[in-house]
Amino acid sequence: MTKPVIWITGASSGIGEASAKEFSKRGYSVIISARKEQELNRVKSECADPSAVRVLPLDLTEIQTFDAKVQQAIGLFGQVDLMLHNGGISQRSLIRETGLDVDRKLMEVNFFGTVALTKALLPHFISRKTGQFGVISSLVGIIGSPFRSSYAASKHALHGFFDTLRAEHYKDHIAVTMICPGFIRTNVSVNAITADGSTLGEMDDAQANGMSPEACAKEIFSAMTRKKEEVYIGGKETLALYIKRFFPTVLSKIIRKAKVR
Repeated sequence: MTKPVIWITGASSGIGEASAKEFSKRGYSVIISARKEQELNRVKSECADPSAVRVLPLDLTEIQTFDAKVQQAIGLFGQVDLMLHNGGISQRSLIRETGLDVDRKLMEVNFFGTVALTKALLPHFISRKTGQFGVISSLVGIIGSPFRSSYAASKHALHGFFDTLRAEHYKDHIAVTMICPGFIRTNVSVNAITADGSTLGEMDDAQANGMSPEACAKEIFSAMTRKKEEVYIGGKETLALYIKRFFPTVLSKIIRKAKVR
C-alpha cells in the first residue's frame, strides 16, 4: 500500500520539526516546508526514514508561488493526503504601541498565507474526494491575551475560515482538525515580533516551562489520525478554555493578573 503523505509547513523547528519526526516514525511520507532550507535538510536527516522525506522550501508571504509549490508537492510522492499548517509568527507587544504594519504582517503570514496555501491545495483534495487539514492555532485563538492582540486575531480568524471549510466540503470527505497548543517549549516567543517589527529575542518563562514539542507532536498525531475537529494541548493553561465557557467574567479577571510575558 502507498504510504499516506503529509505536508508540514514551519517544519524547520519547534512543533513542525517534532511533527515531521513523529509522522516519519509512524510510517508516513513527509514533505517539509519552511524558509530555511539548511534547517529543513537537518530535520530530514534526523527523521526515522529520511528516504521518505522531501524538502520543499516555502515562504508564507510569497503567495504568488503557491500554485507552483502545490504542483511540486504533489509531484514528490504523486499525492498529498494531509496538510499540517504550522508556519507562522507570534507577537509580544501592547496594542497602543504596535504599528499597523506589524498587525498586517501577523495577518499576512498567519492568516492569509495559510488561507492562500489551502486554496491552492484544495482542488487536489476535492478531485480525490479525500484530504485533511490540520491547523496549528493556539489557545489564544479562543482566548485573547495581553501582548498578543493581532496574533490572537489571526488565530481567531483561522477558526472561522476552517470551520466554514469543514462545513462546505463535508461531502468531499475533507476533514479539518483545529489544534490549539498552550505553552510548548519552542522558540516561538524568541522569534515573536514586537511593536516595531523587531524580534523579541528572549524566551518567555511560561514557554520555557511548557510541554515538550515531542509530546505535543504525539498529541497532534493522535488528533489527526482520529480526525478530531478540535484539540487542546498543554498543561493547566488549557483549563482556561472551560473557565471562559462557563465563567467568562472570572477568566477576564485571571487574564488581567496573569504573567503572560
